[in-house]
Amino acid sequence: MAKRAAPEINAGSMADIAFLLLIFFLVTTTMDVDTGITRKLPPPVEDNVDDIVVKDRNVLKVLINSHDRLLVDSKPGDISQLKQKAIDFMSIHPGDESYPEYKLKFIEELGMERQMSQGIISLKNDRGTSYEMYIKVQNELASAFNEMKDELSMELFGLKYSQLIDDKKIKGINKAIPVRISEAEPEDIGGN
Repeated sequence: MAKRAAPEINAGSMADIAFLLLIFFLVTTTMDVDTGITRKLPPPVEDNVDDIVVKDRNVLKVLINSHDRLLVDSKPGDISQLKQKAIDFMSIHPGDESYPEYKLKFIEELGMERQMSQGIISLKNDRGTSYEMYIKVQNELASAFNEMKDELSMELFGLKYSQLIDDKKIKGINKAIPVRISEAEPEDIGGN
């Protein structure tokens, strides 16, 4: 009896099939990409520029300590009230010296003069602040400015700011309500 030869499987095309499957999965797979925090950075400071003096009444100081506790204008604050505090601070309060100054400015894109707050929100956190708390504070502040933009956009155009498609209107709203948040370099603030 003669031994029968076992049939062989041609493995040459297996590499081609594996390569095609790899390409298929790479092309069809979606990647989740976090967009991060959108902030427009200020231009570089020139050497010959003097320090800018900002009046105390024009600054809302928000501090986050290493235990994720807030201080808003040297008083204990709550993250759930930060948005409303920011909106109130950045709104115009004629004759009230405890709120920021304001000035009348013509906004060409909107074709109107508007009173604009000179307020700035100063954000400072401790090196030990959790990333989660930092993001919560950023979200509340961004939400405050977005709500103010929505309100003005509804008043002028009957649409929310996010629904605007005309670049001129978007630019006008951004000029009327600029996001004025100043972030200081983190340091050891303390944990009390």
